[in-house]
Amino acid sequence: MAVTKQAVEITVPESRARRLRVYTIVAIGLVAILTLLTTTQTWWTLHLSTRALPIAGTVAGPALTALALCTVVLAAALALAGPVFRLILGLLQLLLAFTIVFTTTLSLTHPDQPSESAVQSATGVAGSASIDHLITSVALTPWGFVAVGLGVIAFLLGLWLLFTFRFWPAPSRKYQAVQFQPADGPRDAVVDWDALSDGTDPTADSEPRRGSKPVK
Repeated sequence: MAVTKQAVEITVPESRARRLRVYTIVAIGLVAILTLLTTTQTWWTLHLSTRALPIAGTVAGPALTALALCTVVLAAALALAGPVFRLILGLLQLLLAFTIVFTTTLSLTHPDQPSESAVQSATGVAGSASIDHLITSVALTPWGFVAVGLGVIAFLLGLWLLFTFRFWPAPSRKYQAVQFQPADGPRDAVVDWDALSDGTDPTADSEPRRGSKPVK
């Protein structure tokens, strides 16, 4: 019975640490993918004097796609990162999330500025003043606000990552570098040269110690 209790006490923290790492990585990646999907939807519709022009998220927030893709890559890198790189990636997650919220909010408060290229392509009218005269009203959709909410969640996940990454288990050893040692036998010049490059003396094991006599 004592052995069973000891096994439970050892395995439960390890399993919790693994779940903590998996849930955090999946949450960051999922929020990034959802943010990327919002760019494919219509964020607002410009009502011009002659027609209505829908503006997608790729036009409304052109930097949002790149920021979301960077966050997806960050989530993948977390699966292999050590403690130091987890700290760096956590700070980078905060920066990406803040940039997502800032750029998206700026686009929603001034929808005419990112829409100028779309209006110019649709009407042939150039110039900010002329385009402002063409726009009679702007009808916002919920997708821009969804992107802002996802950015806030991504920021909270960055804080969660910084507070919990030290409890994650160590990365798997199969991704660590392996150093091959020569087998017993005749010396190889290539192996000796590699040993010198690593900062070790290849003759340390073969040379007799000082003061020792050879065995007859």
